[in-house]
Amino acid sequence: MLTTTIPAASPVQAPSASAAGPRAQPEAIVIGSGFGGLAAAVRLGARGYRVTVLEKLDAPGGRAYVHRQDGFTFDAGPTVITAPFLFEELWALCGRRMADDVDLRPVAPFYRIRFDDGTTFDYSGDEQAMRAEVARLAPDDVRGYENFLKASEAIYKVGFEQLGHVPFDHWSDMARALPQLVKLEGYRTVYSLASKHVRDERLRVVLTFQSLLVGGNPFATTSVYCLIAFLERRWGVHFAMGGTGSLVRGLVSLIEGQGGCVRCQQPVAEITVHDGRATGVRLADGRTLRADVVVSNADSAWTYRHLIAPEHRRRWTNRRIEKARYSMSLFVWYFGTRRQYPEVAHHTIALGPRYRPLLTDIFERKHLAEDFSLYLHRPTATDPSLAPQGCDAFYVLSPVPHLQSGTDWQRQAEPYRLAIQQRLQATLLPDLERQIVTSRMLTPQDFQDRLSSFHGAAFGLEPVLMQSAWFRPHNRSEDIDRLYLVGAGTHPGAGLPGVLSSARILDTVVPHADSLALRHAN
Repeated sequence: MLTTTIPAASPVQAPSASAAGPRAQPEAIVIGSGFGGLAAAVRLGARGYRVTVLEKLDAPGGRAYVHRQDGFTFDAGPTVITAPFLFEELWALCGRRMADDVDLRPVAPFYRIRFDDGTTFDYSGDEQAMRAEVARLAPDDVRGYENFLKASEAIYKVGFEQLGHVPFDHWSDMARALPQLVKLEGYRTVYSLASKHVRDERLRVVLTFQSLLVGGNPFATTSVYCLIAFLERRWGVHFAMGGTGSLVRGLVSLIEGQGGCVRCQQPVAEITVHDGRATGVRLADGRTLRADVVVSNADSAWTYRHLIAPEHRRRWTNRRIEKARYSMSLFVWYFGTRRQYPEVAHHTIALGPRYRPLLTDIFERKHLAEDFSLYLHRPTATDPSLAPQGCDAFYVLSPVPHLQSGTDWQRQAEPYRLAIQQRLQATLLPDLERQIVTSRMLTPQDFQDRLSSFHGAAFGLEPVLMQSAWFRPHNRSEDIDRLYLVGAGTHPGAGLPGVLSSARILDTVVPHADSLALRHAN
């Protein structure tokens, strides 16, 4: 991992025009090196900017940070890679092939869903295999499932292909999209749309849990997110050999190849604003960096609430930010075992005894329940190099309320981890307690303190209808000129396709560097 740092120096100023010739290459600063920030940096570099990415942590990646301990490699965050063409585009912008740097492998099945009674469902991209799985689980719902998939495809073609990379700068943009969204029943929730087509409660769960992977409650999230089902069918689910961190390293190499840089351990304290325009950033150590454009890949609520002075914000006031609805948070336990569990799939969704009531506890009551549903990631099913020989690497993720629950995670983390361990030992990982050789945890408090997530919400604003598209913080700031936002908290939303698409939108809303250089020269 690259951990380049800015050397101590006097305040840094952007180059300016001189009598000797035209202005130097325009400067762009990107705050945060998550996938949205790294993709933004590549796209800005391709448009003529000299880009500096500033990262708070000691290595790039943001939520895609990599932990290494005791011979094990743990991806901190994203592990489900869909729409790989969005990554391939970034390499192509630099005249390179992603396949030369990153080895993406398809994962089959996409997910193995384990119900509380031990019944399993293998969710895949194979049309015949899926029809057989549906027929085995809910024989009366095969036709309904096929109709749901057709609905998902229709939503995908509008929500992803047509609108996923389009900025929603004005209310008229939303008005133009509204008839299509109404026709596609975007006013329904994810669960409501699935329930329209299938009757079996277990199959409804199979068709709706994916919205949780982007921070949405399927009982409240707009059915536009049903596009995920067809997105996965169309492009597959993949894993990067060496871990998701190999994609981070590849993107950093692209940025450096363009003449940009990624500078770590450089927390930003403030986005500087003059006459309504972003002019650069002030670092936590007091130094100022000047820029022609600023892009924030930090959490959108955190960006407005903590990095921009209130007098510069008309729309995203403190009151509005604090009244908004936020996604759930996550409890993540990373662990390695001295033995392997070959019967466990790469991605397992281990459901608990409750579905809707548990989600009500998490999203509405903000209550840390005693039961849980889990996502178990076993990357060594695909890439054994991520653990010592004969061992397995895991992380298990439990959706939990964000910090407005009042949970004291310093006190609660270990008992909660132990409860998850006992559940896994009783269901999927026999003798787990004696097999663990390394362990670490990530709690909602870490999402706030380490990753600067408002309220410790793991996915930013909750993706309900009135916080989607035009209603989300815009990719081009409504309040400040030449400030742009990418990542999960802006349009189109969370998940790797969403954050990569948010960076794609910059091609539309950020002026080309040549036009800025000409303007300064004149």
